[in-house]
Amino acid sequence: MSQQTVLVIDDERDIRELLTITLGRMDLRVDAVGTVVEARQALAERSYDLCFTDMRLPDGSGQEVIELIAAGHPDTPVAMITAYGNVDAAVNALKAGAFDFVSKPVDLQMLRQLVRTALKLAQEKRSSGSEATATGSGDRLVGQSLPMQQVRNTIAKLARNQAPVYIAGESGVGKELVARLIHEQGPRGTGPFIPVNCGAIPSELMESEFFGHRKGSFTGAHADKEGLFQAARGGTLFLDEVAELPLHMQVKLLRAIQEKAVRPIGGRDEIPVDVRILSATHKNLSALVEAGQFRQDLFYRINVIELRVPPLRERRGDVPLLADFILRQLAGKGRPYQLTAAALQALEAYDFPGNVRELENILERSMAMCDSETIDVPDLALPQRAAAATTGVAHAPPAQPESAPVAPPPGSPVALDDYISNLERSAIVKALEESRYNKTAAARKLGITFRALRYKLKKLGID
Repeated sequence: MSQQTVLVIDDERDIRELLTITLGRMDLRVDAVGTVVEARQALAERSYDLCFTDMRLPDGSGQEVIELIAAGHPDTPVAMITAYGNVDAAVNALKAGAFDFVSKPVDLQMLRQLVRTALKLAQEKRSSGSEATATGSGDRLVGQSLPMQQVRNTIAKLARNQAPVYIAGESGVGKELVARLIHEQGPRGTGPFIPVNCGAIPSELMESEFFGHRKGSFTGAHADKEGLFQAARGGTLFLDEVAELPLHMQVKLLRAIQEKAVRPIGGRDEIPVDVRILSATHKNLSALVEAGQFRQDLFYRINVIELRVPPLRERRGDVPLLADFILRQLAGKGRPYQLTAAALQALEAYDFPGNVRELENILERSMAMCDSETIDVPDLALPQRAAAATTGVAHAPPAQPESAPVAPPPGSPVALDDYISNLERSAIVKALEESRYNKTAAARKLGITFRALRYKLKKLGID
């Protein structure tokens, strides 16, 4: 196998020499130049497996180099060299198409890991091609609608770099699945994928959970413990419901992302961590920034690239494919249940406020309740509003969430499901208010699990 080559572009002689020596010890051939003109000449003469470029050059900028390589050598990853703490430059480089960035003074351990990851990516792209990568997501990301085709194409592109990605979308659309596919299709696919629900960790335990702690650092710390950043080393850390992070933790998370290092509680030194950050929330993060509830600098850092996952009502044509896929999964090795034409029509007409997760719940419940292997409209037990839309039957408007549930007068028809739902809604809202909207504390008050509370919040439409 021929020796892999790296192009280094930096006007500082010391940096060129440092990178040449370090990369040479990794058995790489290095060409080092100091200007954009010299870089153009080198790229015209040969192809490179990786390129490092400084952000500021005597006759141009690193962004020019990124654009030049993207146009003529799209399979070559580019890493930007930035001044220490220059987050804006790093973010701009990633948005321009850089694979990753390294800060001066250069941490050699982080540099070597970046090089290994970048070279692995370049080799995979040249051997398999981008088309194979793009189609690999079709197994689990079900749907042939235009919005889903666009999501698949975007996933394939995002898998090729290390830029932080913010995945936006309503609850139940499959944001974690999208994050897993970005991870699996990239050079970190063989590394760990660590998902964490930021809203499920008590505030007082967050720093220990994210960064770890040293033995004896606080009461109950009987041994050293690795945090989530360390557990995700060499892979991806997925911050789900990132909007739930308290402000004090947002500051610490921002520093960890910027410096690519963490300090365990009770530890003296920072530990370098090679982790890609993906994040998601169903909330409007921009609105939270304007309201002062989410730090603008952290939002700017995690939202280098935004990927919106469409709700199910925007891709109704995918409902038959999704329903068939889910029914086959639920059946396992057995014979899958079938939907009648009327049942399928009812599902396609339904708005699915809970999206794909709600479709899964509806079908699982239908399989449990129907008397045969054929699911009809009554077996779906869709909310009355959806049922009326498909059958043309009028119905009374639902009770308002703000009003307390009132028992129906004696002798009147009882809509038992609606009455129980209103009782549940009132109890949950009361528990949330008493716990100052801390979902973990509210679940404890109600005597249910956090997961069960989240399901009920979605089911009852409580935001």
